[in-house]
This record gives sequence, C-alpha cells and structure tokens, in this order.
Amino acid sequence: MSLGRRLSTFLVALAIVLPVCLAGRLAWQSARDADAGGASGAPEASRASGTPSPGPSPEEPDGEGGPLEGTVVVLDPGHNPDNREHTREIARRVDAGTHRKECDTTGTATDSGYAEASFTLDVARRARTLLEGLGAEVEFTHDGDRPYGPCVDERARAGNEAGADAVVSVHADGSGEGDRGFHVILPARVTEGSADTRRITGPSRRLGEHLVGAFAEATGSGPADYLGGSVAETGLVVRDDLGGLNLSRVPKVFLECGNMRDPREARRLADPEWRQRAARGIAEGVRAFLLGERGSVRTDG
Repeated sequence: MSLGRRLSTFLVALAIVLPVCLAGRLAWQSARDADAGGASGAPEASRASGTPSPGPSPEEPDGEGGPLEGTVVVLDPGHNPDNREHTREIARRVDAGTHRKECDTTGTATDSGYAEASFTLDVARRARTLLEGLGAEVEFTHDGDRPYGPCVDERARAGNEAGADAVVSVHADGSGEGDRGFHVILPARVTEGSADTRRITGPSRRLGEHLVGAFAEATGSGPADYLGGSVAETGLVVRDDLGGLNLSRVPKVFLECGNMRDPREARRLADPEWRQRAARGIAEGVRAFLLGERGSVRTDG
C-alpha cells in the first residue's frame, strides 16, 4: 500500500476513535466527581442531621449515666433452686437478730413444679437489667451460683456491706388455694439482741409504699386478700420475725409477688411476660423511692 493511502486510512481511524475516548474520559470524570460529592459535603450533612443515630435500648446502660447513677441497689432472690439438695445445711440455725432460726428454706412451688427459687431468680435478673439501664449499681445476694443459701444473716450482711440505698428481697407466697394478691413486708421497730431497726423503719416503709403502687400498676395485681387487717388496702405487712429485716442496717423490704399455691396466680407467675411486668414494677418502685418522686423517669421493657 502506498504511503499516501496508509496515511489516509490512519486519519480516518483516528477520527473514529478519538471522540469515543474523549466521551469515556468525560463519563469517568463525572462519575468520580459524583462519588466525591457523596462522601463529603451536603449529602453527608443531610444524613447526619436528618436521620438520628439509634439510641440505646431502654434496658441497657447508655454509657452517660442515668437518673440512678451513684446509687447501689441490692436484690435478694429468695431461697435457692438447689436448697432441696442440701436440707441438712439449710437447717442449721443462725442469728436472726431477736432469735435463732434456720439458715434458709426450700421455698414453695406451683402444682406443676415451678419453684419459688427459680421464679425469684428470674424476676430479680430482669429487674437488674432495668435498674442498670437507669444507672444504678446492682448487686445480688446470690445469682444461682452457689450450692445452697445464702443464710438469712448473710443475706442481710450483703446489703449492709454494700452500703445499699435500697434492698428488695424477692419472694412468692405459699398460701392456700383461693388466696390471691401480693404484699410487701416491712421491718418492725426492733431493738433486741443483734437487731436494731430504728434507723431503717421509716425509709423502708417509704420504699414499700412506692413498691406497692408501682407493682400494682405494672402487673395489674392487687394487694393480698387473705392477710386481714388493712393489707387489702395498703398492701403492707409489718413483721419482727424475719432475720433478713431484723439484721438490716439499710432500707429493706420483702416483696411477695403472688401466691404460687393458687392455680390462677400460679399461671401468672409462670408466665415470662408477667414476670417482666413484675420486674418493671420492682424497678419503677425502687426508682421512685430513690428519686423521691414519681413519674419523672419511667422504665420500659
């Protein structure tokens, strides 16, 4: 082929290829600029301001403290699932302040075999999650991690040594069929033996009153209808025979969440959803007591 024809062919090919390359270059530059705009500038600002970051779960600490920050709550799950395997050990008598009594008992159970000790651990663990979400430091007297007990004197000592702002001992009653409702047990004014409750009867009553209101609201349960006196109205019982209260030096109450020996109540106590409501009632009652007011902060879950 002559030089003239080769040059002519090259120029024709160049005329075809050059616009295609230029168009590709422009398209690539446009795409790169678009990507750069998406990684910074107005679109990013729009994302940051228009879509809030997910907040912490109401059942998890938010890392910035909560209304109960700086408080210590001790939860005392009544009895122990393994007490039944250690009847000799729990029969040992210990100091109860005004007298000596058994270290611990096995607790009651529903007709279907759901043990009070399993119930109390479950509810206490749920309440712990809620209280920690409000900023409280929560300690347990036991967490199902020991062969039996602890004994009643050790349970009281746990709250005292923790310097607890509030202690709630979680229980369920073992009364007769047809007996229904919950109640809160308060320490009597006792100054005998190693018991001296004079400094805690007032705050313990206030704790109990808050628990009655919050527990009733959260669970829909009413005060016990089988204990006589004013209990059906107040939900409060005062006792001087419980070592866990007699030996306490910090505000403390027992909460009997319901009667496991009544079939209707037993169904509620065995229901995980109801137990979550019970835990919410405990957490809300403690919150109200510690803050000295109701309704400023509420628990969810």
